[in-house]
Amino acid sequence: MSQDNTGLIEGPDGRTRCFWHANRPDYMAYHDDEWGRPVTDDKRLFEKLCLEGFQSGLSWLTILRKRENFREAFAGFDFEKVAGFTDADVERLLGNAGIIRHGGKIRSTINNARRAIELCEEEGSLARYFWRQEPKREDRPGRLDFPTLMANPKTEVSTRISKDLKKRGWSFVGPTTVYAFMQAMGLVNDHIEGCFMRPVIEEERQRLKRPI
Repeated sequence: MSQDNTGLIEGPDGRTRCFWHANRPDYMAYHDDEWGRPVTDDKRLFEKLCLEGFQSGLSWLTILRKRENFREAFAGFDFEKVAGFTDADVERLLGNAGIIRHGGKIRSTINNARRAIELCEEEGSLARYFWRQEPKREDRPGRLDFPTLMANPKTEVSTRISKDLKKRGWSFVGPTTVYAFMQAMGLVNDHIEGCFMRPVIEEERQRLKRPI
């Protein structure tokens, strides 16, 4: 594995990728198969936003390796079901060693499921809400280079979304968390210039029919 100061590394297959997966096989698969590909499915959007909240203070790799456990524990992140969780479910989840046993984050996920239902009633779907706020090209910062990515970026758009969600009663949705969600769900294409996935994601974004 080789890395340079552009934030790119060469993988075992000879392809150049963003640095952050460090050529760990499961993390590299996430980079290639998921990160940045545009998502319009409400359950997947809800899942990712919740898992980004669980990540707070941890690495995404920790969450990724527990993701199937999270999905089982939270009813596949079907927010209609999670919204009905009770205090008994909180206790059950606090005893689940397969997830992050953080009471505040568990309760936040249940709260956010209820807020997601309200948001869908108002906006039609989570996808419509988030994709309506996709940054315009002129609103995007310049190419995100290695130092910027390391600094846990946030933008005016992610700050605006964060403030709006908090006003609606959501929790664990700070600007950096929201921006990480935007990167992962394809609302922006932050694969670094030179990463072989950047043009792939750009093509997918161009073909996407926005749910707005």
